[in-house]
Amino acid sequence: MSDLTKPPAYYYIACIDEAGDPGIRRVRPIDPTGASEWLVLGCSLIQVRSEGDQVLWVRQILDKLEMKQQTVLHFRELDDWRKPLACQFLGSIKDVRCFAMLSNKKNMKGHGNIRAASRSEGIGIDQVFYNWCLRIILERVTDFVYRHSIRAYGVPRHVKIILGERGTHSYARATWYAQMLKDQSKAGTTYLSKRTIKWEVFDSRLIQVSQPQVNAGLQLADVVASSFFQGVDILPPTNFDTNNARLLKPRIAEKDGVFENFGVTFLPFKYYESDLRPEQIDLLEFYGFDRFRFHARR
Repeated sequence: MSDLTKPPAYYYIACIDEAGDPGIRRVRPIDPTGASEWLVLGCSLIQVRSEGDQVLWVRQILDKLEMKQQTVLHFRELDDWRKPLACQFLGSIKDVRCFAMLSNKKNMKGHGNIRAASRSEGIGIDQVFYNWCLRIILERVTDFVYRHSIRAYGVPRHVKIILGERGTHSYARATWYAQMLKDQSKAGTTYLSKRTIKWEVFDSRLIQVSQPQVNAGLQLADVVASSFFQGVDILPPTNFDTNNARLLKPRIAEKDGVFENFGVTFLPFKYYESDLRPEQIDLLEFYGFDRFRFHARR
């Protein structure tokens, strides 16, 4: 584990917010009064040199939406005509890269591995599930930062992680879990090691928790998370619409020209286990996912 010395300098900032909730004990539509069918994490990634610009970008978006008296951008509360304008503006900001992690939770209800992890670590299954989803997006964000910093600086540079505080998680637990994964990665003992958090650019002392209403970067991450949530969630009260998340495509991170399982990640990794409705696949197909893989083995 990291010691208590001064954390390393950081050259990137990744803000991560969420839409939906991590509850997996009761999940809609299996349970009529269960938690949301989806948990979506959205990330906005910038270089430190753009840190001060985030407030300006949010202000420009609010002005474009004719909300000059507002100071906080909250995507879910926007009128329907305003949402595509917000996404279009964010999609035009060249200094931002965005990531979305979409977890369909129907197959997670009562999941054996999650329950086992909960018992062994002494924490609730919802927290374990959130930690797992955070791992998935951090693997991709740190991979992007690692490769970008090697090109830009010739050496790996660290990224600061800011998590949107929602009052439903133990962020200390999440930080401990992320550091444990880093230690496992360095030791070569990571379970499910196809991808790992790039320890060269990650340090748990650079994880911070903030409230979205006071952090412009988290408000941009909320646009990502909420627009993708709206693009896959077909249950009321969500007004299902794939168009807004499509408008973010210019800013969605890609690897070797591919969005699937990098800038846009879907869980479960065995897509056919999700049992999605055809319209729920439309947005994923737009980002390069093969529709057939959601229907295989039925």
